[in-house]
Amino acid sequence: MKYSEARPYADPERAARRIVEIASTVEPVQDGRLHVELINGPFLFKDKGSLAEYGAGWRSPSSAAG
Repeated sequence: MKYSEARPYADPERAARRIVEIASTVEPVQDGRLHVELINGPFLFKDKGSLAEYGAGWRSPSSAAG
């Protein structure tokens, strides 16, 4: 029996990919910087990701720009 639905971004790699997707749509401001609230807002409120999933996505090696 399943008691709850699986979280959409429980996998840090998937969360990192979504964060990078959101960041790629944000227009850079001064010196190529991004406003972080334009990234974390959609992830947390539109996509319903949790703070733990967001943090894991940021710390994931796949989210590093290389």
